[in-house]
Amino acid sequence: MWNLLTRLFGSKNEREVKKLWPVVEAINALEPRMQAMSDEQLREQTNLFKQRLAQGESLDELLPEAFATVREASVRTVEMRHFDVQLIGGIFLHRGRIAEMKTGEGKTLVATLPAYLNALAGKGVHIITVNDYLARRDTEWMGKIYNFLGLRVGSILHGLDDAQRREAYGADITYGTNNEFGFDYLRDNMKYDLETIVQGDLHYAIVDEVDSILIDEARTPLIISGPAEKSTHLYYQVNSIVPNLKADAHYSKDEKARSVTLTEEGVALAERLLQVDNLYDPRNIETLHHINQALKAHTLFQRDVDYIVKEGQVIIVDEFTGRLMPGRRYSDGLHQALEAKENVKIENENQTLATITFQNYFRMYDKLAGMTGTADTEAAEFKKIYNLDVNVVPTNQPMIRQDHADAIYKTRKEKYEAVLDEIEALHTKGQPVLVGTISIDVSEQLAGILKKRGIAHAVLNAKNHEAEAEIIAMAGQRGAVTISTNMAGRGTDIKLGEGVTELGGLHILGTERHESRRIDNQLRGRSGRQGDPGSSRFYLSLEDDLLRIFGGKRIGGIMERLGMQDGEPIEHNLISRAIENAQTKVEAHNFDIRKHLLEYDDVMNQQREVIYRQRRELLRGDSIHETILDMMMEQAEIIAAQFADEKALPEDWDHQGLSDAVFKQFNFRLQPFDNDTLDGLTEEGLAEAIYEQATAYHQTREQQFGADTMRHVERVLMLQTVDNLWKDHLLSMDHLKEGIGLRGYAQQNPLLIYKKEGFAMFEDLIERIKSETLGVLFRVQLAAPPSLEEMQKEKAQELVFSGGGDGSPRKKQPVRRSDQKVGRNDPCPCGSGKKYKKCCGK
Repeated sequence: MWNLLTRLFGSKNEREVKKLWPVVEAINALEPRMQAMSDEQLREQTNLFKQRLAQGESLDELLPEAFATVREASVRTVEMRHFDVQLIGGIFLHRGRIAEMKTGEGKTLVATLPAYLNALAGKGVHIITVNDYLARRDTEWMGKIYNFLGLRVGSILHGLDDAQRREAYGADITYGTNNEFGFDYLRDNMKYDLETIVQGDLHYAIVDEVDSILIDEARTPLIISGPAEKSTHLYYQVNSIVPNLKADAHYSKDEKARSVTLTEEGVALAERLLQVDNLYDPRNIETLHHINQALKAHTLFQRDVDYIVKEGQVIIVDEFTGRLMPGRRYSDGLHQALEAKENVKIENENQTLATITFQNYFRMYDKLAGMTGTADTEAAEFKKIYNLDVNVVPTNQPMIRQDHADAIYKTRKEKYEAVLDEIEALHTKGQPVLVGTISIDVSEQLAGILKKRGIAHAVLNAKNHEAEAEIIAMAGQRGAVTISTNMAGRGTDIKLGEGVTELGGLHILGTERHESRRIDNQLRGRSGRQGDPGSSRFYLSLEDDLLRIFGGKRIGGIMERLGMQDGEPIEHNLISRAIENAQTKVEAHNFDIRKHLLEYDDVMNQQREVIYRQRRELLRGDSIHETILDMMMEQAEIIAAQFADEKALPEDWDHQGLSDAVFKQFNFRLQPFDNDTLDGLTEEGLAEAIYEQATAYHQTREQQFGADTMRHVERVLMLQTVDNLWKDHLLSMDHLKEGIGLRGYAQQNPLLIYKKEGFAMFEDLIERIKSETLGVLFRVQLAAPPSLEEMQKEKAQELVFSGGGDGSPRKKQPVRRSDQKVGRNDPCPCGSGKKYKKCCGK
C-alpha cells in the first residue's frame, strides 16, 4: 500500500524537493539582471541587502536575489556556476537541515549560498570542516567569492594564537575544524579577561561531512586537562606481570563490549606476582584498576590498527577516518597502559579541567545545518539528538555506477588472493582502482605484496595524511592503484584521467565491510561523480571481524547450505541481507554508546551552563557587592539554623560553638547579647544579628582598602573560588561516573542515580563557592590591589593546555620573577608586621 502511494505521490523527500523548484526558477530568472551588473554594482548588492534587513525584511525574502548574486560572483571569481540542484542544497542548508548530496556534487560551492545569506545578519557564520587542510583550502578558494562581495573570511587553524583567533572569529564567515571550535569554546570559559575571549556568539553553523563530525566523532567528548601529580611507577610494575596472565585461565575477554575481566585464578596469580595480600582491599583498588587497563591494552588494542608509535609517542588512530589524532589521549589510565606496553615514556595522568561533547557544543548554535554524501541511514539519530531533518538532493547527472554484489570467501587468505588478482587485472587493463581497507596494518600488507608483484601504487593512511588530498586527487588517472584506509581523503574530488571513461571509470574495491553501512557507502561514493561511469565491489571472508563477531553462526550456516568451496567466492542475496543485519546491529550498538554519553553529559551540561554564565558575569566587571551581601545573609541563616535550638531557652544555646562558627566563616567574634536581647531572641533574629555585625565588619575593611579596591577583590576572589571548586567538582563527577555502573547490580538505574547524586553534588558546590568566597574575602590582606593580568599569568601556568585544537597538556615553562624573592624570615610584604613564614608564606 505504502509503495503504491509513494509511486503515485512521490516520497516525502521528493515532495519537499518539488516545492523548491519555483524558488530555483525565481533565482534563474534573476540571472540576466545579475550578469548585466558591473563588478562594483554586484558588490554593492551586499550593502543593499543589509539595509533591507535593517528595515525589517527577512532572510527568506532576500534569498532569491542573494543566491543569484553569489552565483554570478562565483562565475566571475572561481569560474564555477552553481547547478540548479546546488541551489536546492543551499536552500535546505539555509533552513537548518542536512542536505545529503552525493560525492562530486560540489558541496563546498553549495555552502557559499547560505553562508553569504546568513552572514548578512552580521552575527557570524561558522563552516566546520573535517581537517585543517580543507579549512585552509576552502578559505582561500571560496574566500574569493566572499571577498569579491565585500565580506571578510577567516580560518581557525591549529597553532594560531589568541589574537589571530579573535581576528578570524571577527570575520563574517569563519572556516575551521570541529576540534578547534569546540576547544576554543572551552578555553574561552577558562579565561580571566573578557578581552582575551575569542569566539563570540554561536549564531549559524554549516557542518561539512556532518555524519563524520556529529556522529562518528561524537563518541568521544572534548576534554581539556592539566597534570595530576601521580606516579607512573605502578603502570610499569603492572605491565611486567600481564604477559604471565593467560586467556580463559586468568581472564575472560568480550570483544563486543571491548572489556576484559580477571578470573579468580587471575586475581590469585596477580596478587602473588605483585606481592599484594588482597586486590579487593580498598587500599589496592587503584592497583586492580591498573591491571584491568593493562589487560585491555595488551588484549584489545592493536598497534598499527588502534594506535601507532611515532617518535616515542603512542598516537591514536581515528577508527572512522584512519587519520592520526595527535594530542588526543585515551582516558582513565588506558593511554598510560599502552605507553607501558610499548615501552615508551609514560606521560603523567591528567585531571579534567573542562569538557563538553560535540552534541552539546553544536546544539548551542541558534541554527545548525550540515551536508554530506551519506546521512540518510542515520536520519533518526540526527532528528533525535540534534533535531535536524535530512533531505536527499537529486544529482545533477544520473548516477550510472555499477555496484556489484559482495564476493565472500571462507578464509581471509583466499579473500586477499582474490583482491590482489583483481587489482593486477584492472591495472593491466589501465582502469584506475581505489582499494579501501579498514586498518593501516592491512593497507601496508597489501602495499608490500603489490610492490613484490611490481605494481606501482600510492598508499594513503594515517602515517602520511599530510599528502592525502594530493594522493586522492590522482586516484582517477589511467592505471592508478590507490590504497586508502577507510575514508581518508574526504572532501577532495577524484576526477577521471584521459581515456579512463572508456575503460569503465574508477573501480572501488572494498577489502572488508565496515561496522557502519554509511562508511561503506562513502567509499562507494568516490566513484561515479557527475554522471561518470564506475563500479564497486566488496570482498569479505568468514574470518572478518564483522562477520566473526556480529554475523556469528547464522552466516556460516547459510554458507554451508549454499555449498561453499575452498577458494571460490559466493554471492547471494541471503548473505548480503545477513551482513546488512549484522551492520544494523552494530550501528544500533554505537548509537546507544553515543546516546549514553550524551545522557550523562546532559547532566553536566546544565551545571556547565550555570558556572560558565556566572564566570562571564564576573568577567564583565560589574559590581557583585549585592551578591556578596546576599551570600552573607544566607551564611548567617545557615549558622543561625544550626545553633538556635527551638527546644531550649536562648541563654542555653551553644554560644561558644556559635562564636566559633561565626569566626570560622566571617573572621570576627560575635558580640555577646545583653539579657534583654537574649530573652526574645529567635532564629530569625540571630541570623539578622550575625548579618548586621558581618556587614559592619566588612564596611570597616572596605574603608581600610577603599571601595573600588574592595569591589575588585570581591570579583577576583569569587572567580578564583569558582574555578578551583569547579575543577574539583569535575574530578568528583568523573569518579561518580566511573563507579555508577555498579549500581545496576543493586537493581538501580545508573543514569537516574548519576542525575540525583550529581545534582546533590552541584548544590553542595554552589554552597561551597559561597562559603569559601566569604571565608577568603573576610581574611584577605592586601598590600596592593590584585591584578587580573597577574592572575591570568598564574592561571596560564596552572592550566597548562595546548594553544591548538587538541586538549593536550604542554610542558610548564619556568616561572620568571619580575620582583625580588621574599625570604622566609623577611617582613611580610602584606604589611602585617609578621615574618613572611608566619604570615602569607605560611
